[in-house]
Amino acid sequence: MLVAVAALAAGAGAYVYQQRTGRTLTPQAATPGDRGPERGARLAAAVPDVSLADRAGQMRSLHEWAGKSLIVNFWATWCAPCRNEIPLLQKLQREHAAEGFQVVGIAADFRDKVIPFADGMKIEYPVLIGEQEALDAAKAFGVEAFGFPFTIFADARGRIVAAHMGELTQPEADLILGAVQAVNAGRQSLDGARATIESGMPALKHAARGS
Repeated sequence: MLVAVAALAAGAGAYVYQQRTGRTLTPQAATPGDRGPERGARLAAAVPDVSLADRAGQMRSLHEWAGKSLIVNFWATWCAPCRNEIPLLQKLQREHAAEGFQVVGIAADFRDKVIPFADGMKIEYPVLIGEQEALDAAKAFGVEAFGFPFTIFADARGRIVAAHMGELTQPEADLILGAVQAVNAGRQSLDGARATIESGMPALKHAARGS
């Protein structure tokens, strides 16, 4: 288990730094023939029933937040982009909690590293912790080869709308959350929301490169 986490840290960290602008996938966009960084992955259709220990050591299932629009962020303390995006995740939790959104962090790291780090950062949203357990959770979402951080977005019915690979930015979060809100309100179909995200992301990445 320790070897697996160490290997992931070395490989994933290198990938994350190469993918500064990130990549956003939707379930139909990630196919078994994809040979990119998420090669061989097909995103799950819905949030899986995975359980990990929280900061107090209590087992928590993602299904505990059924009825919420989940923002599930996979991260690690050694990952600089992961640390960079935590203030944004905190902001999203504060600003969108009343709309039914819930951020949940899943740390693929050691408990003795995560707990003091989370306390020092004053992370307010739930943080679940595991080594192999976190990697298994990623696989349950259909993500098997990845770099940290990555974030899964689901609607209020638990259906996965998109997965963002790499550090999340405010414009990207606004686009994805707006699409999820449209689905929740019945203004847009799930496929329509995914299409909105896929069509909107290139312009955001182009703007980021030009800034």
